[in-house]
Amino acid sequence: QLQLVESGGGLVQPGGSLRLSCTTPGFNSAYYIIGWFRQAPGKEREGVSCITRNGTSTHYADSVKGRFTISRDNHKNTVYLHMNSLKPEDTGVYYCTIDLHRVDHSIGKCPVLDDFDYWGQGTQVTVSS
Repeated sequence: QLQLVESGGGLVQPGGSLRLSCTTPGFNSAYYIIGWFRQAPGKEREGVSCITRNGTSTHYADSVKGRFTISRDNHKNTVYLHMNSLKPEDTGVYYCTIDLHRVDHSIGKCPVLDDFDYWGQGTQVTVSS
């Protein structure tokens, strides 16, 4: 069973920064699209960002453009989400996920939620003063 493990969440003040990490222990995720989603209380899960196998394509939700950066280190089998200038509305559980059906280097937009195959348990991000 493929596992995704997120880490790096926590409590941060508005304007602060966090770096989330996503690993896939025992599975080489280097060839696949990795996505980040988030879910706030009472709201649907929404896409935040995604990255292709070699980082050629990265895409972001409009709400995080210019503040969040996705990257990957395939030697460490890890994908990162660098989050800066955090706002209270960024609060939620952040999930990483993998699309095993596409190995494209370049994509025009992120896959939708139903296209992803496995999900992590999530990491809580709380932005509050």
